[in-house]
Amino acid sequence: MQALVYTFIALAACALAATAYFGLAFSPVEALMLAMLAGGLAVIYMERQLRRRSEARLERAVEELSRLLATDAQAGQVLSQRINALTDVDAGKRLSGLEADISVLGTVVRQVAEAVSDLEQAQEEEREAQKGPMVLSATARAVPEALPEPDIDLSIVEDALSEGRILFHIEPIFTLPQRRVHGYDLTPRMRMDGGDIAAASEFMPVRGGESVIRRIEIMAAEEAVTLLHRARANKSTLTLYVPLSRATLGDVPAVNQISALLEANRGTVPVINFAISEDDWRACTSAERQALAAMMRRGAAYSIVNARSLRSDFSELSALGVRSVRVDATRFVEQPGAFTDIHTSDIASFVERSGIDLMAMGIRSEDQIISLLEDGFGYAQGYYMASAGPIRPDLVGDRLAPVA
Repeated sequence: MQALVYTFIALAACALAATAYFGLAFSPVEALMLAMLAGGLAVIYMERQLRRRSEARLERAVEELSRLLATDAQAGQVLSQRINALTDVDAGKRLSGLEADISVLGTVVRQVAEAVSDLEQAQEEEREAQKGPMVLSATARAVPEALPEPDIDLSIVEDALSEGRILFHIEPIFTLPQRRVHGYDLTPRMRMDGGDIAAASEFMPVRGGESVIRRIEIMAAEEAVTLLHRARANKSTLTLYVPLSRATLGDVPAVNQISALLEANRGTVPVINFAISEDDWRACTSAERQALAAMMRRGAAYSIVNARSLRSDFSELSALGVRSVRVDATRFVEQPGAFTDIHTSDIASFVERSGIDLMAMGIRSEDQIISLLEDGFGYAQGYYMASAGPIRPDLVGDRLAPVA
């Protein structure tokens, strides 16, 4: 800015010299002297103005600094007075009184918490009495429903085991809405003397034949490991669900055998999923729950089958190794209130927030699939979508499929 001012003064002085020389007949020396005199006076005037402006600005800064120092001194004086006042206070008596008040308050809070806990427990018991037992709880106890009698006698099943006529079929579980294969249920079948194949419902459950059930379930676990090894060799992924019951969980040698199988294959096969019924899950004893925990530590996960309600602590179930819960599709579509008190469109996302998949089983029609899609279900299974069939040995992984 100052450079512009000085440039303007120089130009004005030159213009004055030219005017004096050409207009007033001054000699060149006189015109030059006039220009220098006028320019010098202008420069002196500008310097004086700039100096006054700087002095005024400096005075304002000094006044502002003085006010700030005065404010700080006043604040320091107030702080000093407060410190002196605190020094004179006897804090011991006040702290003693405060500790006594806190102790009394803690006692009151504890009593209120106990009263609220008792009230919530009473309300929960009343709600359970009205709606039935809370399913899927790890500590719940319930008498299992009466199981249907098998059509095939136990002795025939024992003979089939001895003769190697027990085999396994697979039934796919599909993702929704893509309807791609998510995994397979490994289900036992029995080859009859005439060549016919009997479904599991025809010869299981075997009453009084827990040893038979254990042998079949151990065979299923071994078959699953074999298939998973073959899928790994073909660089494919495969999800299998293997049947499991209390007949196996209650037998220490059987649990040890499956645990050893899992331990020996932890590094070569992915997680093995065991499908266990809701009744067996609820009725597990402490020893059986310990067996479930031991198997989970060795790479097992669990799928709760035939759940009759979804009123449960799914975070607790997830911590116990449960990765999926299955409900009957027809019952869920027709009687959603029997499963949950929240809206059906929210239940799937509510369950999945705990890392558990909600599956609909026994799909019978396209209308059921549409209804389940509206409720947010991500997995479905049923004879309408695909029935169980034998495993083709040459097909594993994503290409594994039942053969009609």
